Amino acid sequence: MNEIKTHAEFSPHESKRNFLKYILSGGLFALAGSILYPILAYLNPPKQGEVEISSVKAGKLNEIEKDSGMMVKFGTKPVILIRTANDELRAFSATCTHLDCTVQYKKEMGVIWCACHNGKYDLNGRNVSGPPPRPLDEYRVIVQGEEILISKKV
Repeated sequence: MNEIKTHAEFSPHESKRNFLKYILSGGLFALAGSILYPILAYLNPPKQGEVEISSVKAGKLNEIEKDSGMMVKFGTKPVILIRTANDELRAFSATCTHLDCTVQYKKEMGVIWCACHNGKYDLNGRNVSGPPPRPLDEYRVIVQGEEILISKKV
């Protein structure tokens, strides 16, 4: 019959053996943790804050045709630069205010258009149809010689 031994019935060798089992198993867990932690830390890099950008060069004036638009990276965000048929330069956030889709300039319609849900903005960035709840954020356009600069509007 299997009997359960009490603490007093263990031999000194069994107590030492159990103690060594606990020490060795703890050491193995520590070794596994010291190997796995750096691997997991490497696979999950730290978050970096976004660098604050005040202005970007969008290119040369002669690179953008009249009545056309082009995308410009403003840090990590897209900006749409439009040169109207009247030769005015305008820049807006290229992210739709509805579901953050990227907008584009549609020359044939004369609007800034979001393909996700057919949202439309006029060339002043105001939402004119579709689901967008508010206008596009506007950026300031500066022409210095032949160079076009885009900066945040203050």
